[in-house]
Amino acid sequence: MTDPNTGVIAMLDPKLFDDISRRVADNLPPGLQALQDDLQRNLRNGIESALGRLNLVTREEFEIQQAVLLRTREKLKALEARVAELEATGID
Repeated sequence: MTDPNTGVIAMLDPKLFDDISRRVADNLPPGLQALQDDLQRNLRNGIESALGRLNLVTREEFEIQQAVLLRTREKLKALEARVAELEATGID
C-alpha cells in the first residue's frame, strides 16, 4: 500500500496481523470464544487498516537510508576538516 501524501510504500508482514488478532481472540472469555473466528477476522482487518494509515517503511528501506546518512556525515566531516585546514592557512 502507498501513502497518498508521501508516496512511501509501506509493506507490513501479514503474519503480524494474524498473530495480534489470534492473541486477542485467544484471551477472550470462554463464552465469547465461539465467536473467535469472526472476531479474529474483524480484528485483523481493523489492525491492518489502522496500521495502513501510518507512514511506514520497510526495514530494508530504513537500512538503505541509514547507510546514506552515514556516508553523508562522513563527507561532511571531511569537508569541515578541509575548510578548517584552508582557514588555518589563510586561503579563502
